[in-house]
Formats: sequence, C-alpha cells, structure tokens
Amino acid sequence: MSTVFTHMTMSLDGFIADPQDGIDDIFDWYDAGDVEVPSANQGVSLRVDEASAGMLSDLIGRTGALVSGRRLFDITDGWGDSHPVGAPVVVVTHRPPPDADRWPRTTFVGDVADAVARAREIAGDKDVTIASANVAQQALALGLVDEACVSLAPVLLGEGIPYFANLPARLILGDPEVVQGRRAVHLRYPVRR
Repeated sequence: MSTVFTHMTMSLDGFIADPQDGIDDIFDWYDAGDVEVPSANQGVSLRVDEASAGMLSDLIGRTGALVSGRRLFDITDGWGDSHPVGAPVVVVTHRPPPDADRWPRTTFVGDVADAVARAREIAGDKDVTIASANVAQQALALGLVDEACVSLAPVLLGEGIPYFANLPARLILGDPEVVQGRRAVHLRYPVRR
C-alpha cells in the first residue's frame, strides 16, 4: 500500500514562508550543491549536495500524486501544469478556477479526505505527497498521514506561515530518519497511530 507523507522546507522556528509568502532564505538548500536532481518542470532547477540529492531523489521517485492547497496552487500558477516531482496534482478547494482546463494534469477536490483518497487512486502503488501546510495540518488531524517530512533550514523567520499549527490534539511521532544536508537537515518522522 502506498504511503501518504507531508514534505515541506521549514525554518528553525517553524515557518514554511514569511508573511509575504517569501521562501528564498529557507529554500537556499535547493541550490547549495553540485548534484543536479532532475525536475519535471523545466523552469525549476535543483542543485543540492550529495546527501540531499539522495533524499530528494527518493521522495520524488516514490511520488505518484501530490496534494496541494488552492493558495499554493495559485501562488505557483499551478506550476504550469508540471509540478517539479512530475506527478499529477490534486488541489483542495471549494472554488475551482473558472479556467481549470488550463491544468489537465490537475484535479480539484472539495475537502482534504476526498483529496487524499483521489490522490491515492491516481498514485496507484506509488506514494502521495502533501505539499501544503494547511492541507497537511488537516490531513494529520484526520489521521491520513503516515510520515511527516521536514527539510529544516538554518533560518529564523520570526513570523510567517507555520508548517504545523492548529492541530486539534497532540500528535506523537516516531524517531526520525535524519539526513544531514548542506543548508538543511532532512527529517522523516513516522506518524504513530
């Protein structure tokens, strides 16, 4: 059975972006090395250190569908219908864009549980990645996440958009797998049920 995991880059103080959606400082690790990791989006180049390349290649290679929130989808203009992981995208939204046919590899779904279920169907034997803080929070609260992955950047933003917030109850994670990269430490925590 496929795994549902979250993965985002986070500042040391818990934010995935500054209040204006800025990510430059925390995304430094995506261009901090000599190893090129192939991206399905020609506009996105990933050059990381060897350890980060292994971690990224594993996550990208395992991903059969990606779940995003509408806000991130809009900020990226749907990645031009070519997310860097190369997988179809399922967007959680109550209001699909009127020109939704611009993104034929994207499915628009009304709630998180349905989005994860649809992404599992699309992914088949591959994994589902949740790459949106709000959607990850909701999926964790619903018990739909198997692993929480964090690429922890050595940056303190002070304020911004939190990765983990607004969870309705305590969530216990297992011991992490740790990969020390350049400009990020990559952590994979199994979610205890």
